[in-house]
Amino acid sequence: MELSLLEAKTRFAEAADAAARGERVVVTKDGRPFVEMVPARRAAGMDFAKAALIRRALGIDGLHIEMLADFDDPGFSRDVLGLER
Repeated sequence: MELSLLEAKTRFAEAADAAARGERVVVTKDGRPFVEMVPARRAAGMDFAKAALIRRALGIDGLHIEMLADFDDPGFSRDVLGLER
């Protein structure tokens, strides 16, 4: 579906429904593509199983990282860089 900016304004609900169904909806301005409407994607959580596979493939499966107790202290970066607090 291709609509001019004015058409998109008047037929927004129709265009949004089409985009939600997976149809490509292009809004044009002065006869050139301006924006494209696409269905919203739901944010996905962390896929721990996939992360484990990737860690294994990279050979970092058993990697253990220790953080200093004060790593999140705003002054920590200043200490690391040798700056005054």
